[in-house]
Amino acid sequence: MDDAVRAALTSADERRGDVVNPAHEGDDARVAFWERQAQRLDWAQPWHTTHRFEPAVARPGQATDDGEPVYAPPVIEWFAGGKLNVAYNCVDRHVEAGRGSHVALHFEGEPGDRSTYTYADLQREVSRAANALEKLGVVAGDRVVIYLPVIPETVIITLACARIGAVHSLVFGGFSAEALRFRVEDTGAKVLVTSDGQYRRGAAVPVKKNADEAVSGTNAIEHVVVVRRTSKPGASRGRAGVVPIGARGARSSAESAVPWTEGRDVWWHELLDTVPDTHEPVAFDAESPLFIMYTSGTTGRPKGLVHTMGGYLVQTAYTHALLFDLLPAGVDGRVDELSTEVDPARRDATVHWCTADLAWVTAHTYEIYGPLVNGVTEVIYEGTPNTPHFGRHLEIIERYGVTTYYTAPTLVRSLMGAFPDGVPATYNLDSVRLIGTVGEATNPEAWRWFRQNIGGGAASVIDTWWQSETGSTILSPRPHDAAFDREDGEPGGPKPGCATRALPGVDASVVDEDGNRTAPGEQGFVVVDAIGPSIARTVWKDPQRYADSYWRQYADRGWFFAGDGGRYDEDGDIWILGRVDDVINISGHRLSTIEIESALVTHPDVIEAGCCPVGDPLTGHAVAAFVVLRPGSAVDAEELRAHVGTVIGPIAKPKVVVAVPDLSKTRSGKIMRRLLTQLWEGTTLGDTTSLQDESSVDAIARAVAHQQGS
Repeated sequence: MDDAVRAALTSADERRGDVVNPAHEGDDARVAFWERQAQRLDWAQPWHTTHRFEPAVARPGQATDDGEPVYAPPVIEWFAGGKLNVAYNCVDRHVEAGRGSHVALHFEGEPGDRSTYTYADLQREVSRAANALEKLGVVAGDRVVIYLPVIPETVIITLACARIGAVHSLVFGGFSAEALRFRVEDTGAKVLVTSDGQYRRGAAVPVKKNADEAVSGTNAIEHVVVVRRTSKPGASRGRAGVVPIGARGARSSAESAVPWTEGRDVWWHELLDTVPDTHEPVAFDAESPLFIMYTSGTTGRPKGLVHTMGGYLVQTAYTHALLFDLLPAGVDGRVDELSTEVDPARRDATVHWCTADLAWVTAHTYEIYGPLVNGVTEVIYEGTPNTPHFGRHLEIIERYGVTTYYTAPTLVRSLMGAFPDGVPATYNLDSVRLIGTVGEATNPEAWRWFRQNIGGGAASVIDTWWQSETGSTILSPRPHDAAFDREDGEPGGPKPGCATRALPGVDASVVDEDGNRTAPGEQGFVVVDAIGPSIARTVWKDPQRYADSYWRQYADRGWFFAGDGGRYDEDGDIWILGRVDDVINISGHRLSTIEIESALVTHPDVIEAGCCPVGDPLTGHAVAAFVVLRPGSAVDAEELRAHVGTVIGPIAKPKVVVAVPDLSKTRSGKIMRRLLTQLWEGTTLGDTTSLQDESSVDAIARAVAHQQGS
């Protein structure tokens, strides 16, 4: 960063009323900031080197087939030499501080069963789980794949892995056997934890068979641990109230019906009966792997991103406290963005709900580790948001008094479609004081509906941008921004759907192919040009892919290439435009798919829209739009094309509009646009393992075939 850019950024910080971002003051200030933030955690041994970064460099004498240099991956370390225990920081220290009776976790199952865990309860259960894993022979460095629904055991076993130094890799419970098989084999896992089944859309769905298929090949699995869920007494009857922790039942006929391999398979509840509920945590090196997060690319097999203990937890703790309004006020009465503490009153009053599946990185950071390391109460829910009706999330918010609600734009649009006239007055959402979105940019109409109906018209809205690779949020408005005291559209008011600017300690820019900062309004590439401690260190077993995917593009600058497009506005705020491969070039005009989708959903008959590029002999590319319509809608394609032309301009009109029952989305709620292109053009489908519902592909394929007359 040259002096002129640094001065401009510092000036912008001051103009907004922000503290000056330490990343804008240079590398020394940035590193010193994170060194201070590390004081949030309890360390068993101090670090000797706060940060080490060696950028990707070209390997001498090596080149790709097209003559491009081959780059060695960067070396990234934070808090080297330091030792800590992640689970101790998330659980035990709160109990030792006298907060053992504070609620850590509320769980609601899809059938209506509920349970509540205090921090003292969680300490006992995590300790017992750690002992159980150790009894199976799991030691530090071993990999444990967790293939479970969103239930308390998922959180407990995840923390137990962290407690004993095992590397966890969570897999979405709706994934196929093949998707699970890849992760089991790629990690070299010693143990697979699964369940007998899960509740999904009102039905008990068997899971164990998928797990058995996944481990039927060549792998390192020694044990398959089975958590009792659908065969658990009382669950399917929706028994409310607190389920006694540690309650164990006799073997039931439902348990006996679960496919079983003697000598390999173990019932979790029976294993827990054989171990104590106390466990002494051991400290591990800060750079020890904590988890492997698989993320799908546009081509090839999923990438296993490796996140480490110390750096990940430091940045997770800070960003959770900042974004969800836990920081104390400074001497001037304003929120102290540089504080290394949480405000006790705000912490104790917070009930946090991040709606992501626990296997997604958002839930790792802002549903498991972030809330627990900061000592707040969190909510988890097993099922789909529309089971048995679209008001399920609203009921949960009211029941537990949720104060901070963090979800995906896709879910917001679904709620907006279900309640176009607003949330019925029968739901009391007065507890909500902060709402947020994650996964992709929010279209302005959904943003306004979200704030007005879920946030009561006054809640702060954090439009967060980050990735599995960054580990925690990079860009977002702050909950205490003065903009939220005004109406959107007013000068100085909030900007619906805008990620605004980098959080303290990191920085991101929008640049052109040569690395030059783009002018306002000009589309470019988003890069993280000042990384934080939570960034992934490598791709599991494939460091070259890490270099090629993220560091090769701007290797001479040492920048992380995010793969997203963006633009600055006149205030210097950043708007995210989606994946670079989601930018459509029509006759030389670059159009964002999100921009076109946002235009479509302003039509009263459109609930959701997904747009993708398709080949066109005249313009190079054209837009294909896939829309989910309101029930009973009679709107035709030409009306929707004209609507986009009115909102954006004729150049943005979709070439085709296809009505579909649902859109192909990843488990994180992102529309898989490349899949839409492949379905329309009839080309080979790429990786589909990250889809929420693989049956949606067949439904879209049928709609495409009908549209194309085949």
